[in-house]
Amino acid sequence: MPESPDDLVVLRPEGLYCPPGDFHIDPWRPVPRAVITHGHGDHARGGMGEYHCTRESLPILRWRLGEQVVHAHGYGEAFSIGRARVSLHPAGHVLGSAQVRIEADGQVWVASGDYKRQPDPTCAPFEPVRCDTFITEATFGLPVYRWPDTRQVAADIVRWRRQCAERGEVAILYCYALGKAQRVLAELRGLDDMPALLHGAIDAGVQVYRQAGIAMLDTERVSDLPRNEDCAGRLVIAPPSAAGSAWLRRFRRAQHGFASGWMRIRGNRRRRNVDRGFVVSDHADWPDLLRTIADTGARRIIATHGNTDALVRHLCEQGVAAESFHTGYGDESLQDATPADAAPEPGA
Repeated sequence: MPESPDDLVVLRPEGLYCPPGDFHIDPWRPVPRAVITHGHGDHARGGMGEYHCTRESLPILRWRLGEQVVHAHGYGEAFSIGRARVSLHPAGHVLGSAQVRIEADGQVWVASGDYKRQPDPTCAPFEPVRCDTFITEATFGLPVYRWPDTRQVAADIVRWRRQCAERGEVAILYCYALGKAQRVLAELRGLDDMPALLHGAIDAGVQVYRQAGIAMLDTERVSDLPRNEDCAGRLVIAPPSAAGSAWLRRFRRAQHGFASGWMRIRGNRRRRNVDRGFVVSDHADWPDLLRTIADTGARRIIATHGNTDALVRHLCEQGVAAESFHTGYGDESLQDATPADAAPEPGA
């Protein structure tokens, strides 16, 4: 569908641009004004003139980007940028994540950012927002992606750790440092009685969440342990970048697991070279993508990053006006990218 001069959001080289507000949403190149949906590195990048985000995202942006000019807003609190009336609404993705509602020229558009509908004790639950046009992510936009109950997956992680303990092994679980690690730790609380050991890059994000009042399983930093301490039977949470690194040498015998929606496909476990895959995703699965689109009541759908072709084709077959924007989101190498993450783990 060709771009219309009445569109409230259009695709530009810098990212998604709102002409009546003269701002960008999660831009991937420097711009004067950026509205940020959440703190992941592929959505919140440095170099913007000023940022708008939720109050809950403020400490995350400071952690990841350092001191910036940031305007923080409460959920549902309307504010004006140019001719646009903007408000941020819970997306259920990670702490502080938001959908961006834009009202201008008699229209309402919503850009979802990343979102999920599953319960998550670490962030505000997703709230459907009625609109005329809905810009939805489609990271897992294929019918094969359907998520199990996360509490049951957490119980599986505990059983895996205990099995490793019986064999004298360390259970090393790779998780993204913002959102996934904290969600896993929150789900493990009450299921396991042994504190988890954290890589330094994971611990930094966990402390941000703890300061926000999020309850999680007790944790210790690996770097605070004596070098010769045997960690057999312990659960170690590390970022994916730690896989294959020198940091792992301190663990004599270990099994490796990965917590991600991509683990729904067995071939991804082989490509990651892990022993166990745990299906935990902070994105909507196929049924929840379709449910959310219906809940918005939108007459027009624009799908971004992920499996947009399958989703657009399905919606068009159902008589829904659907198209896609090809954006710069979803780069896994940027999910946990921060200046601190680039530094070696103390004691490695």
